[in-house]
Amino acid sequence: MIKKILVVILVIVTSISYAQEGTTSPYSFYGIGLQKFKGTIENRSMGGLSILSDSIHLNLQNPSAYGELRLTTYTVGVSYSSIAINNEASKSYTDNATLDYLAIGIPAGKFGFGFGVIPFTSVGYDLNSFDENGAERRFSGNGGLNKVFVAAGFKVNENFSVGLDFNYNFGNIENKAIFRDPNSQFDTREITDSNLSGVSMSFGLNYKKMLNNKLELIASLVSTPSFNLSSANSRELATITIGSNGQEAVIDRQEIEIADRNLDLPAELKFGSGIGDPKKWFVGAEYVYKDNGDFTNRSFTNDNVSYKNASEFKLGGYYLPKYNSLTSYFKRVVYRAGFRYEETGLNINGQSIDEFGISFGVGLPVGNLFSNANLGFEYGQRGKTDFGLVREDFFNFSISLSLNDQWFRKIKFN
Repeated sequence: MIKKILVVILVIVTSISYAQEGTTSPYSFYGIGLQKFKGTIENRSMGGLSILSDSIHLNLQNPSAYGELRLTTYTVGVSYSSIAINNEASKSYTDNATLDYLAIGIPAGKFGFGFGVIPFTSVGYDLNSFDENGAERRFSGNGGLNKVFVAAGFKVNENFSVGLDFNYNFGNIENKAIFRDPNSQFDTREITDSNLSGVSMSFGLNYKKMLNNKLELIASLVSTPSFNLSSANSRELATITIGSNGQEAVIDRQEIEIADRNLDLPAELKFGSGIGDPKKWFVGAEYVYKDNGDFTNRSFTNDNVSYKNASEFKLGGYYLPKYNSLTSYFKRVVYRAGFRYEETGLNINGQSIDEFGISFGVGLPVGNLFSNANLGFEYGQRGKTDFGLVREDFFNFSISLSLNDQWFRKIKFN
C-alpha cells in the first residue's frame, strides 16, 4: 500500500513540476507575491474553512487537527487555473498548473504528527507597455515563498485538541525590467533578485461538543505571531540586444549595491464555529484577521502602494447522504460548497484590492479503508478596472488524493 502511494505521489509531483508557474497575476509584483495556499482541496471547496478536523483527513491550517487522526494519512493537491485579466481598454487570458501541497500525518495514540511542503506565495507576471515615441517597457517576475513544516497535535480530552506547527520559510523572487528604444542600438535590462528565508510558528485549538444525540458544535482558533523574514537582495543593470527569437545577449553588465531587508510576516488570527450532524452534514463560518500594517516591499519603493490590516470571511459546509451505504456509491460521496470574501490589505492608487470566491466540490471514495479523491471548483474575482487597475476573473480546478493506511497495529496472542 505504501509503495503504491509513493509511486502515485511521485508521478503527480514530477508531471506537475513542468508546469509550475504559480500565478500569472500582475498583483503578485507587490510584497512577496500573492498568497497561494488557502487550505487543502477539501477546505477550499468549503470556502477555505479551517474549522473541521477528523480521523482520516489532514487539516493543514490548524495543527490541533493532528490530535484527531486515527490512520496514517498521505495527501497531495494540484490545481489548474484559468485567468482573464481585464482593464478599461483590453482583456487577456492566461492559465497555469501548480502543485499545492504534499504532506503526511501520523497518529500515535492521543498524539498526532505531520510534516510536508507547501508553496505558500507565488510571483508570476509578464507585462509590456508602449509610449507615444514607440519605446517599449517589459516587466516580468517569477518565484515565491515556500514552507517546509513539522507539526504536532494532542487530544487533551473528548472535547479539546491543541497543536503547534513549526515552519521554515524559504524562496527566491526575481523581477526583470527591459527598456527598448527604437532610436537606440542597444536595450537596457534590470534584474532584481531576492533570496528569502525565515521561521514561523502557529498555535491551534479545536473544541467539539455534542449538544444532543445528533447535533455537534465545533469551534476553532489558530494564532500565528509575527515573524521576521530576511530578504537578501541583489540588482544587476545590463546593456543587451534581443534577437528575433527573443534571446537576450549581454553587451555589458554591472552590479548595483542594494540593501538587504527584514520583512515582517504579518501576525494572523483566525477563529470560527459551526454546527452539524457528524458524518452527515456541517455548516460553519470563519473570520481571519491579518496585521499587515508594518509590511513593506522587499527592494522597491512605490509611492502609490500601501498595506493595511487585512481580513477574510468564510462560509461553507458539506453534506454526506450515507457514509456507510452498501448499495449506492453516490450516497458515500461528500458534497461541499462555500463562499469567501477577502480584503487583502494591498492598497494601490488609494484603492483596496479585494477578492472573493465561490466554490464547490466532491469527495469520492476510492480503494480500501477511507481513502478518497477530492475535486474542487472555484470561480472568483480580484481587483477592479477603475483607477488604472485591473480585474482578474479566475476559475480554479483542483484535485487531491487523501490516502489512508494503518502503520501501527496491536499484536494479539491467543
